[in-house]
Amino acid sequence: MSHHNLVKPKLDEQLKYLVTQACRYQPGSPQRQKLLTQIIRLTSNKLWRESTPYYQDALQQTWLYFCRNICEGLTGQTYDPTYGTVITWLNAYLKRRLQDFYLNQNLERATTVPLGIRQSTSDGISQTIDPVDNLPATPQAPPILEDLEIWAKTDSEGELRRTCIKGRPDVNCQVLILKRLPPEVSWKELSKDFGLSIPTLSSFYQRHCLPRLRKFAELEGFL
Repeated sequence: MSHHNLVKPKLDEQLKYLVTQACRYQPGSPQRQKLLTQIIRLTSNKLWRESTPYYQDALQQTWLYFCRNICEGLTGQTYDPTYGTVITWLNAYLKRRLQDFYLNQNLERATTVPLGIRQSTSDGISQTIDPVDNLPATPQAPPILEDLEIWAKTDSEGELRRTCIKGRPDVNCQVLILKRLPPEVSWKELSKDFGLSIPTLSSFYQRHCLPRLRKFAELEGFL
């Protein structure tokens, strides 16, 4: 048996023990914080890694999710050891967040990012940088935009129109998704048009519209 095989179960057992200990203390107590920090230290270099520009943001969200849901399940499912190890649980969440960031960035910029951005290097020679090189390998075909537009406009079950900001039926997911498809209307402009703050619009979009967009993209096999 290799040394590597011996290490993993030991770490998983250790994490399981630390989680049990942490959850015995009150949320926010220094004892719990200390144990959670210990778990973060032990797991951080075992998590999924990729060099996308939004990786750090996704990781940040993952740690927040971890602290809120490891014991109480404040914003999601409480961690269930029967489902898998702490690392498996965190990786599943991290990959979902990365997918959201990727989808958001890719859909919103699919036609606004020129395929080659010319940049001058220090010695004055201009080179073409392809932003697609930095994206995960998912086919980036413009027809996806047409399909998304047709889906949002049709809204066959009326779900996008029904999902709106409280008291503002005019600010719904159908309107926002169509406005944010390339060439997208800026949040600044939308804020002015609807008389709502950028954070209000943007967080509503992230929480309610993006998951629906993602579900459709998954069903269609775009993801």
